[in-house]
Amino acid sequence: MNSLFSEKKLLIYFEAWWLLVMFMQFWILRQSGFDNFHSIADSVISGLVLGLLSFLFSDTMKYYVPRKEKYGYVLGAALLICLAWLGLVWVGFYILFPAEDPYFDFLKQSFGIRMGAGFLLLSSQIMFSLLLYSDKGQKEMEERKAEADQLNKEAELFKLRQQLQPHFLFNSLNSISSLIISNPEKARTMLQQLSDFLRGTVRRSEEMLVPLEEELAYLELYLEIEKVRFGHRLQTRLDCAEELKHYLLPPLLLQPVVENAIKFGLYDTTGDVLITIKALHTEKGLVIRVVNPFDPDTVAPSKGTGFGLASIRRRLFLLYSRNDLVSTSEENALFVTEILIPG
Repeated sequence: MNSLFSEKKLLIYFEAWWLLVMFMQFWILRQSGFDNFHSIADSVISGLVLGLLSFLFSDTMKYYVPRKEKYGYVLGAALLICLAWLGLVWVGFYILFPAEDPYFDFLKQSFGIRMGAGFLLLSSQIMFSLLLYSDKGQKEMEERKAEADQLNKEAELFKLRQQLQPHFLFNSLNSISSLIISNPEKARTMLQQLSDFLRGTVRRSEEMLVPLEEELAYLELYLEIEKVRFGHRLQTRLDCAEELKHYLLPPLLLQPVVENAIKFGLYDTTGDVLITIKALHTEKGLVIRVVNPFDPDTVAPSKGTGFGLASIRRRLFLLYSRNDLVSTSEENALFVTEILIPG
């Protein structure tokens, strides 16, 4: 409920309204020539009983808000409550006044007016509460839906991040296994690097955005592991201006792109391969370009970008609601992947 109609303020409005109703009834009775005692008694008994009944009825709206097609039943219930209210008022006067008091004649004569005025007051109070709590229920439903959508989005993002590592992990472990006998020192180094890499993955899995500088440092750790696997064949060049390193982007975003570049750059070639990673600023935001060579006679990277790029497209769509943030192209036996981070 908004600040204008908080629970405490609503109770104050409610009390003030019924005090005003009792005062108006007292003033009308005094203007009609009745004495203070009868005027006060009638106003207080009528106002308190009708106010209490309307409060109890309206308070149920906090727990059950009928649908629009049920509003007729609500008004019917209000009519029955008015009849019960008049009966209680009559009982109250029998307790306070003797049966021969002439004021009872006035009660009989004013029955219709009291019934109409009471129904109008009660139904107005109920409809106000109905609209108020309907609006509150709608907002709570929208908030719950938004929260559920956010949880689903976070769960999908987490699942996508977790799916990126197994392929690289298995390859790294196979390489370590091969190096244990032939080059134990290199196997130990690679194992330590892999441990640092996976530790960073766990630490960053809860973060939504990280600075580009941190993402590049993480990427360099990954490349060191891959260079142990591929030796001198894998060469990399990283080009990023200092003023761009504060840009924020989703964590673990670049590693799958570079892994994709290594896959299509080295798996089908025998010579040295240079993979370049360049960050630049444009009017649309931060652009990160990854370029790797490929042999057009043996591989068509545009038809096999794999799970890595698909997962990045999905992650960026979930975060920015855009489908145009990842693009690929082929230029003179070079495969170019560009990622745009809006900003």
